[in-house]
Amino acid sequence: MRIVVGLRNPGSEYEGTRHNLGHEVLASLAQRREAKLKRGPLRVRADIAKLGDLILASPLTFMNDSGRAVRALLTYFKVSPNDLLVLHDDIDLAFGRLRLQVNGGSGGHNGIKSLERHLSSNDFSRLKIGVGRPPGSREAADHVLARLSRTERKAADLLVADAADVAELWLVDPERAQEKAAHRRPT
Repeated sequence: MRIVVGLRNPGSEYEGTRHNLGHEVLASLAQRREAKLKRGPLRVRADIAKLGDLILASPLTFMNDSGRAVRALLTYFKVSPNDLLVLHDDIDLAFGRLRLQVNGGSGGHNGIKSLERHLSSNDFSRLKIGVGRPPGSREAADHVLARLSRTERKAADLLVADAADVAELWLVDPERAQEKAAHRRPT
C-alpha cells in the first residue's frame, strides 16, 4: 500500500496560497481518479480517498502539526514511511520547479520538520513544489501564505498538473519520477 499526502493549512483563508500547492496537487490526483476526499477515521484527522492499495490524504491539521496526522495515518493503515510521498511547497526552489527527493532534510519547512519529528524518520519521499523566495525584505511566512497573483495562478495550474504527473509516476517508477521532476522547467 502507498500513501500520498498533500500538505496544507485548512480553511478557506488559505485556499489559493503558495503554501497549499501540495494539497492542490493531491486534489488533482483525486480528480484524475474520479475520487472524492472524505473525512477519514476519527483518529487520523485527515481527508482521505482510499483507492485499492493507494490512499490519498490531506491532513486537517495546520501545516506545522501535519506530522501528527500523517503518523496516525501510517499507523492506522499499517504503512511504512518508505511508502509515503509528501507533496509540499518549497521556497528554496524557483517558482515552477519540481524536485522529487527520497530521504533528506526538512530544508527549514515546518511541515516536513513536523513529519520527521512524529515519524522519527526522514525515510519518505517528498515532491517539492517550487514557490521561490520572497521578493525584497518580505518575510517567508507572508510569502507562502499569500494568494497567488493572476499570472502566477496560470503558471501554478500548469505546475500542479505536472506535479500530479510526477506523483502518478512515483507510484510505479520512483526513479523515472525523479528524472521527470528534475527536467520540469518554469513556465
